[in-house]
Amino acid sequence: MEKETRLAPLEDACTVVLLRDGDAGLETLMLERPRSSRSFAGAWVFPGGKVDAADRVTRDGSPLDDFAAAQAAGLRELAEETGQLLPAGELAWLSQWTPMQVLPRRFRAWFMLAPAASDAVVLNPEEHVRHAWLSPARALELHGEGEMVLVPPTWVTLHNLAAMESTAQALAAARAAEPIAYRTHLLDGSGVVWAGDEAYPDPPGGNGARHRLTMTGLPWIYEKNGA
Repeated sequence: MEKETRLAPLEDACTVVLLRDGDAGLETLMLERPRSSRSFAGAWVFPGGKVDAADRVTRDGSPLDDFAAAQAAGLRELAEETGQLLPAGELAWLSQWTPMQVLPRRFRAWFMLAPAASDAVVLNPEEHVRHAWLSPARALELHGEGEMVLVPPTWVTLHNLAAMESTAQALAAARAAEPIAYRTHLLDGSGVVWAGDEAYPDPPGGNGARHRLTMTGLPWIYEKNGA
């Protein structure tokens, strides 16, 4: 009898994509992970982390739903990693990322947009070694040149933000739209696919349909029919 393959249970996490308006337009805060880190070693990421038990209750002990708990975790991680203090009302839910492949641990990551409280950033040296305010286009350019390590959720988020001209426009667009749910499947070592692609397993898209990120070489190639 074949051994049944089971996915690890989902744990929740929250990422906060911090925005500001720079001289050349919209910029986002990028943080570099230590090369010795057990997760995302050497990658440039947005602030964030996993939802802890304390994030799931209010100060008086009342339980919070998953969305509110994710917001609480995102704001706590943002403060711990950058020194930026923001109220929950500043967050705009952008997307949710769920890995569908077999992994030792799987995180359902909520991605939120937020305006920066200031330009000042105070790093936690145990979490990150450098920071930079970059336009989404510039971050993608550096990645394409092999100068910056990114992971797919960060890359796609930057790709989508590259069409935005200002913090106000990006926040308004996120608040007006339905958050995008990315249920990620690996594609034969060449990249990843999401719902709507012809190679997506359940349900597959039509013949020739595309919603994928090809990562066989730099720069990566994002394809989405109708996008």
